[in-house]
Amino acid sequence: MSDVPLSDFGRKFSAASGIYELMEDLGQAVSTGGDICMMGGGNPAHIPEVEAVWRRRLREICDTPGAMETMLGDYDTPRGRPEFLKTIAAFFQRTLGWEIDAENIAITTGSQAANFLLFNLLAGPSAGGAKKILFPLVPEYIGYAPQGIAPGLFTAWKPRIEMLGAHQFKYRIEFGDIGDDVAAICLSRPTNPTANVITDDELQKLSDLAAARGLYLIVDNAYGEPFPGAIFRPARTVFGRHVIHTFSLSKLGLPGTRTGIVVANRDIIRRLSIMNASLVLASCSVGECMTQPLFASGEVTALVHEVVRPFYQKRSEQAQAWIAEAFDDALDWRVHACEGAFFLWLWFPGLPISDRELYERLKKRGVLVVPGSYFFPGFDEPWQHKHECLRVTYCAPPDKVRRGIAILADEVKKAYAV
Repeated sequence: MSDVPLSDFGRKFSAASGIYELMEDLGQAVSTGGDICMMGGGNPAHIPEVEAVWRRRLREICDTPGAMETMLGDYDTPRGRPEFLKTIAAFFQRTLGWEIDAENIAITTGSQAANFLLFNLLAGPSAGGAKKILFPLVPEYIGYAPQGIAPGLFTAWKPRIEMLGAHQFKYRIEFGDIGDDVAAICLSRPTNPTANVITDDELQKLSDLAAARGLYLIVDNAYGEPFPGAIFRPARTVFGRHVIHTFSLSKLGLPGTRTGIVVANRDIIRRLSIMNASLVLASCSVGECMTQPLFASGEVTALVHEVVRPFYQKRSEQAQAWIAEAFDDALDWRVHACEGAFFLWLWFPGLPISDRELYERLKKRGVLVVPGSYFFPGFDEPWQHKHECLRVTYCAPPDKVRRGIAILADEVKKAYAV
């Protein structure tokens, strides 16, 4: 019914969004098959060595009396499976030196759900006035934009653009004022969509600012350390009572299990657990059961260092080489410095058509990318740069990535030629 009366919540969360369009295009392309160049979504690559581990774990679970039955047939606590919580806490203690225990961890139905719970737990209308989430560096993750229950939940700082050579650039944080209406600072590291890794000094400065102002700092590690480790340069992390870290099993190769991991102080974790119970009763057990022995033994670290990180770094370098071949110096094209994640962020200064029109042209030719203007949550100022960028992934089979890049170059050249 097009005229069905809706609540404010219903109107907001049933309206079209960038993340809906991205996932709908991705799902349709996968279900219909064909020769589509999937260069839009963040689906991890199918790495044979990683998938061999998942097959082995499934066999081990099925061969262990009672293991499959409890994994599929029993609810966990709203905070997660107790054995997994202890194991992952010990893993973070060993690998990152964090002084935490199982009470500092909660499992959610993916890190997307964790972000939704955290944003609306900390920001929005309150007795002290409406509060916001600050993104210190945009472009930022497309999935953040529609997650605020209250309108105007997000604000952002405009980045500084640093040119690096003829065809590369990097966004830098332009530190600004933090308003009294800010409740938390949030960033992804590596950054989705740009593959940016903010420096250790920048991260420490954000942490210090948050601590001094009594704010939370939320660090989204969906692509970062210590897993899945799709980060191509050394990077230190920060920790403290004011810091909330989120992780995911998706980019390690298990997106179908929808397993998010939140590490925070006990009060935040207790509140998330109560929210979990109200919304989903308990999280899915499959991801926890699949990976618990890997975190306990340290096998996951070897998998990251020996397989996952080298795989994505090689794919990134190859895709950048193909871009350099497909575009020539007659065009002013630039690629953001690729320091991690699964993406390349392309900028075409002075692009004669919008990013959205370029997306539609590519879609007609069987190439799925994501328009750049979707990636600026909380930044509503007019800025032509937002409409001159695209995000592409290099996780698809190499032949399709190379062909997709060639088609992209052809369409961009056509646009400039008009």
